[in-house]
Amino acid sequence: MGREPGPGAPPPLLIACALGIEQLALRTGDRAGAPGPVTVLRTGMGPDKARRAVSRALGEHGWRDAAVIASGFCAGLAPGMHPGDLIVADETRGPDGTISCTGTELLVKALVRAVPGRAVHTGPLTGSDHVVRGPERAALRATGAIAVDMESAATLGTARGGPGPDGEPAARPVAAVRVVVDAPEHELVRIGTVRGGISAFRVLRAVLPAFFEWHRSLLLPRR
Repeated sequence: MGREPGPGAPPPLLIACALGIEQLALRTGDRAGAPGPVTVLRTGMGPDKARRAVSRALGEHGWRDAAVIASGFCAGLAPGMHPGDLIVADETRGPDGTISCTGTELLVKALVRAVPGRAVHTGPLTGSDHVVRGPERAALRATGAIAVDMESAATLGTARGGPGPDGEPAARPVAAVRVVVDAPEHELVRIGTVRGGISAFRVLRAVLPAFFEWHRSLLLPRR
């Protein structure tokens, strides 16, 4: 975990990702402008590891009221997507239920500014416990989902299902932002995967200012 929030500090931001390469990208991005404590948590691959790691992190003193963003790489489901495209979930879907995301429109606008020239897609992000290929990808697309990954639904389900700072079920702000590394016309098994992976890594390094803008908006007084 990152530094523990001090007395009177704004609620912290927990960014959860699965892989070491994702954590590296997020940790080496521009940290300027963070309105409060931030930590990038590597959960490990798969929904079960995500649930355990996020539950443990949010149980630590000072982090019970943290806002949570699930981030990292994903597989795009819609034709025409390319490695490096951004996915902003308006909801996540999985065994933990359907979780509505907070401030989706604001995140989209912030990402357009932070990563100019990159396509930003908005829609449902579905969960899986394995890498999705071929016909299964098409079946998930038919449900209306625009992308799939293994941890976002579990991360947000855990963040919303666990206790908040007052011991009641959490109503914490949650979001999911993913970078496409695998798409229908650019599957991981194809040549050019390395190039696509480098592109996705560079985009993931650039998203932090948008995350901080989202986090900052949550701290503003509501009229």
